Amino acid sequence: MKELSKTYSPSEFEDRIYKNWEEREYFTPAPDPAKKPFTIVIPPPNITGQLHMGHAMNNTYQDIIIRTKRMQGYAALWVPGTDHASIATEAKVVEAVKAEGLSKEKLGREGFLKKAWEWNEVYGSRIVGQLKKLGSSCDWTRQRFTLDEGCSKAVRKVFKQLYDEGLIYRGERIINWCTKCRTSISDIECEYEEQAGHFWHISYPSADGTFNLEIATTRPETLLGDTAVAVHPDDPRYQKYVGKELILPLTGRKIPIVADSYVDREFGTGCVKITPAHDPNDFEVGKRHNLPLIRIMDDGGVINENGGAYSGLERYTARKKIAADLDAQGLLIKVEDHAHNVGCCQRCGTTVEPIASTQWFVAMETLAPPAAKAVTDGDIKLLPKRFENNYLHWMNDCRDWCISRQLWWGHRIPAFYCAECGHITVTDSDNTTVKCEKCGGKTAQDEDTLDTWFSSALWPLSTLGYPDDTEDFRYFFPTSALVTGPDIIFFWVARMIFSSLKYTGQVPFKTVLFNGIVRDAGGKKMSKSSGNGVDPLEIIAEYGADALRMLLVSGTTPGNDVRWTAEKIKAYRNFANKLWNASRYVCLNVKDDYVSKELNIDSLKDADKWVLGKLQTAVREITDNIEKYEIGIAAGKIESFIWDVYCDWYIELTKPALAAGNTTAVTVLLHVLEKLLQLLHPFMPFITEEIWQTVAPEKGSIMVSRFPEFDARLSFVPETREFDKVIEAVSAVRAQRSELGVPFLKKNAIEIEVSAENSALFTSAKPYFEFLTGGDPVTVTTDSVETEGKIALATPFARLFIPRGDLVDSAKERERLEREKAACQKDIDFLNKKLGNAGFLNKAPAKQVEAEREKLRLAQEKMSKIKESLSKFG
Repeated sequence: MKELSKTYSPSEFEDRIYKNWEEREYFTPAPDPAKKPFTIVIPPPNITGQLHMGHAMNNTYQDIIIRTKRMQGYAALWVPGTDHASIATEAKVVEAVKAEGLSKEKLGREGFLKKAWEWNEVYGSRIVGQLKKLGSSCDWTRQRFTLDEGCSKAVRKVFKQLYDEGLIYRGERIINWCTKCRTSISDIECEYEEQAGHFWHISYPSADGTFNLEIATTRPETLLGDTAVAVHPDDPRYQKYVGKELILPLTGRKIPIVADSYVDREFGTGCVKITPAHDPNDFEVGKRHNLPLIRIMDDGGVINENGGAYSGLERYTARKKIAADLDAQGLLIKVEDHAHNVGCCQRCGTTVEPIASTQWFVAMETLAPPAAKAVTDGDIKLLPKRFENNYLHWMNDCRDWCISRQLWWGHRIPAFYCAECGHITVTDSDNTTVKCEKCGGKTAQDEDTLDTWFSSALWPLSTLGYPDDTEDFRYFFPTSALVTGPDIIFFWVARMIFSSLKYTGQVPFKTVLFNGIVRDAGGKKMSKSSGNGVDPLEIIAEYGADALRMLLVSGTTPGNDVRWTAEKIKAYRNFANKLWNASRYVCLNVKDDYVSKELNIDSLKDADKWVLGKLQTAVREITDNIEKYEIGIAAGKIESFIWDVYCDWYIELTKPALAAGNTTAVTVLLHVLEKLLQLLHPFMPFITEEIWQTVAPEKGSIMVSRFPEFDARLSFVPETREFDKVIEAVSAVRAQRSELGVPFLKKNAIEIEVSAENSALFTSAKPYFEFLTGGDPVTVTTDSVETEGKIALATPFARLFIPRGDLVDSAKERERLEREKAACQKDIDFLNKKLGNAGFLNKAPAKQVEAEREKLRLAQEKMSKIKESLSKFG
């Protein structure tokens, strides 16, 4: 058997191993009727992105799952790809061309798109290389991009299908508008944050000069677009004014007073200004009362020509001037501080402006219910289950989805407007020149693109060939599991579900596993903008990909966060080093003439049966954990077994046998090591492959070996329970020696008092006590042992006695304890004197007095223990 290098250095083999996996096409499954498919589609990272800790965690989870399924004999496919990310990418490209002295407008649509595709060529492949460094076993031959021809074909087909069914429509409605990105955004791309603002109380005079109504608003600039003031129809204060007119301040325009049950008569003054073009609720009121829409802002948030004297002012500048002018005219009654939730663009953080705009929408009324039912019926499981409530709440109350974006980078809306008759022709072909289907006239394509999430919603379908009837789609769809973050449950997960149900009649996946967030040691979310981000590639370069992967998943549970610390990554680097050294030790003990690696049950010793039994329990539990997607729990169990059971115990237990030339010990060491490497491989693929090629090179790559399965023949349940008694007793002696600081080579006699039932077991275990505890001699008896002058240790199945003099020098130990007693008495005397001082008690803060009393209590407790120890010396 070849020898592992003396030092564990992952940088020397990780890239080599990954390249070998790729060359041998281990990641590329073919449809196979003899195998069950297991499919995962990657949450496609944006082409603007760079691998961060969140990506690393998410992809490690996926890789663990797909590697396990591959080893279990599934046709396991992990489809990779990237997302064009319309808003984010366009912003990056605009910034890049600006640095060249150009602009989007100067380049024109075609020139700008050329630049965007060049950007994709550079940055789209960058994150792929980063995922490979992490060990992600994606099928790169099936890599997709949301703007590739296959995905584009799917987008056009479903757009036309929904349009023909009336589920996609074009209309004027209130949308969320980002004045910085200059595009509409959907409701769930609008994040709300509490901001300090004000309530401006404004007086609206009546047209006949007989009364005034007081309204309160957080956005006085929208006054310019008011077309009514509303009151509740049952409010006795204002019933007599309904139907009369007011003079809109600063404009001179007359507006009506309308009665509408939308008004909360208990809130504020009970009078509400109605601005249909700039508020979603006002928009609905406006429709009910046939009020005009007056939009008073352009796309950049600047007051337009409808703003009269305020035209050309930025919205917040206009706000200040309007407030000042109202005050000057005596119409500003008062200004109150008011903290309220304000919608902000999820991409850039700019405060969103609700604006009436003609856009394309998906009607959700018929699409949402089946998607909700799929979860409530259990066709799709969300893990952890608590996310079901979030999902169902949104799905049962979702608004129509605004899908048009005022961008150039993305899927251009396949709608063509006839210049002659005005008809809209929607096509699923890739032609850019389309004749009007109604009159045959010339058409012009819609300038807008589709929301990025429209194409992402088709990801599980389009990546496998939909809408074509491909072999991949027939075999690998529906996919098996989705691993993603809970922050995109509405952006992406929900939309994939209702899209798949609509277009295929099937759920897109059976299980959704939500991973948590990577946070720093203080609990703050890690990000580049916060200054607490850590580059995974730098960590991989220093500690290896395997250590990073274990840190990101070990001990975690679905949906819960993980904290990053430098100590943790060092600990998992140490774990990898421990495994490396243990494997090297095993290899060094395989003699040149060693032939058989088959287990012979008849030749197994107690320790052999113990480790094999423990292994079978671990195999069963770890497999069960992975099946339930309890990845963190599984990682913890395999780490614990390798470190505690195999390295700290079994290797030590076999040393006497190895020294005696016992080949059975070698066989068991190798057998267990191979199984442990296979169990660990999905979690730490590189180190397990490198060691595997040393201990089992004839078996090919570990990643295509068979994942361990429970073998009842090797479970040895009674034997394992019995030998646990020995382990517990040995542990007790070792712990006592460690506590007393006894040198490893120092010998001590051990008398083991056991019941007749356990006599044979402990008698056969004498060599383990001799080797692991320095026992010399070791005596096993069923009689009562004389305890005088001995340290007694007890376990549930044995009492162990060691002559005190064998472990400690009585004279020196008594001398040490006397010194401790004197020092402790000095502390007690000092504290008693301090606490007996009336001046201290009267002047010191209560907390300080209590702290001193606690010190005295602890000192007295310590003295009691010292005296107890001294009493044992007679």
